[in-house]
Amino acid sequence: MRAFIPLLLAVSLPLAAAPLHSQFLPPDDQSLRQEAPTGQQLLQVTDYSVVVGTQRQSDQQPIPITASLQMRLKGKPLSKGATISQVLLTFDGEGGKSLKKPVYDEKTRTLALNYPLADYRVIMDLLRNETLYVQFLTYANGHIWADLHTGTVRTR
Repeated sequence: MRAFIPLLLAVSLPLAAAPLHSQFLPPDDQSLRQEAPTGQQLLQVTDYSVVVGTQRQSDQQPIPITASLQMRLKGKPLSKGATISQVLLTFDGEGGKSLKKPVYDEKTRTLALNYPLADYRVIMDLLRNETLYVQFLTYANGHIWADLHTGTVRTR
């Protein structure tokens, strides 16, 4: 029972304190995260699915064919007041030159994240071998942070 006490205390801290899993944030070199976050969505991933799709619009000439690679993550919310129910990852084959910003849709309770196609294998490896978390933080200055991360992993 003792092992659960620190976790319970961390969950009950007000949002003004450091966000859960703040130890996984990179250094704030540009001082964008000086204030406490105004919102946090933290999800522990329990299930995932991968969709590789293609579509063809037959009413256009020449006929454009587009393909997409998406991953849907589902899990359990961990942060206080979190309403997130799923995360939709879209992979961009353009090498990530200009990825869309992370967006949380409160109606559907879906966080949309975009990653370069090169990250697909890394994410699949993490899903297969580690406990994976999704974190989404918003700040009053308009800064948004989103990530996928593991917990602390012991070397073998």
